[in-house]
Amino acid sequence: MARKPSEKQGARRRLSKVVPVSRSTASGAVGSASVGSGSGGSGPASSTPSDADGLDGPANPPTDSFSSSTARPPTLETVAALAGVSRATASRVVNNLDRVAPHVVDSVNAAIKELGYVPNQAARSLARRRTAVVAVVIPESAERLFADPFFAAVIQGAAAQLASTDYTLNLAIGADESEKSRRYLTGGNVDGVLVVSQHDGDLALTQLGLTVPIVFAGRPAVDFGERGYFVDVDNHGATTEAVRHLIDRGRGQIATIAGSQDLRAGRDRLAGWRDALTAADLRADLVAVGDFTPESGTVAMEELLAGPPFDAVFAANDQMAFGAISALARAGRAVPDDVAVVGFDDDQFSRAARPTITTVHQPAHEMGRLLARHLLALMAGQSVEHVTFLPTHLVVRESS
Repeated sequence: MARKPSEKQGARRRLSKVVPVSRSTASGAVGSASVGSGSGGSGPASSTPSDADGLDGPANPPTDSFSSSTARPPTLETVAALAGVSRATASRVVNNLDRVAPHVVDSVNAAIKELGYVPNQAARSLARRRTAVVAVVIPESAERLFADPFFAAVIQGAAAQLASTDYTLNLAIGADESEKSRRYLTGGNVDGVLVVSQHDGDLALTQLGLTVPIVFAGRPAVDFGERGYFVDVDNHGATTEAVRHLIDRGRGQIATIAGSQDLRAGRDRLAGWRDALTAADLRADLVAVGDFTPESGTVAMEELLAGPPFDAVFAANDQMAFGAISALARAGRAVPDDVAVVGFDDDQFSRAARPTITTVHQPAHEMGRLLARHLLALMAGQSVEHVTFLPTHLVVRESS
């Protein structure tokens, strides 16, 4: 008595009827073969017609009518049949879900590779009730975004962390479009949000945590309480270290070019400068304010040069320090002989300046990685530290 073929043998025999068919020669209803569901990949076989899947066609189509350009793409049912498992099991493997034996995973992946199967991302997102999209929100102008090395490093770090996942990184920018961004971000278009450079007036962003996981680069403008997550450096402490370096070099009249005061980093660095000078019994009123751009550093230095004398300056970022050195050169003031300069960030501006700039190293790339890592954990329902501070250190170069 002949033995009944096994599930896997039956699946492979049914698969032998799956052939590419040109539209001009296909006739009759197109069906699909599927294997019954089961956690281990075995179960009673069944055949269910489906125009969408296109698993079965004529057993022996005319060979001269074949055209690869009109061939139907492989479906999940095709993959399941070749692997000898159920459609449900193949789906679990494709979606990286658990409860699938390793040898079954290997079989399904081999079938995917052999057939060249590409999952339908839209369908997967719908099934999982997620979009597989992470947004990076930077409420700055496009010009500012692409000119600032800090933003580039944070984005690169986040992208590197997400590279091994299914998530796509979307960039939302615009200094005057916070409401537009809020509607997009709360409309079910993203699974999580990273916010970089939140100004005090960007209050629309403060409500995002109610509807979508969100992590901030830098302390947010508003206290989120239990819903607040951010990654930052100790701007105050790093600045006091930089100012103490100038004091240790014998400088006694230390000015500052502060950053935008509607940003928490700008305020913290100004406070660190002032506290370091106060602790050393030095005057702390030589202040000019810029907006973190090289041009504003130049203007701020010209303003300082028009006031009381000074022999050193702490600039709240390297871009402003770069602009300040240009203004000092035009005024005939030598760096560091006449005026020592220290910046913040340790970006390419500090290395391109002549002389090179002593600066506080801020690990922006690692900050981006950690932002994305925390967001992935939140989206997966895992616990995350609400506040994470990354270490900084002073890089001593020619300007001090």
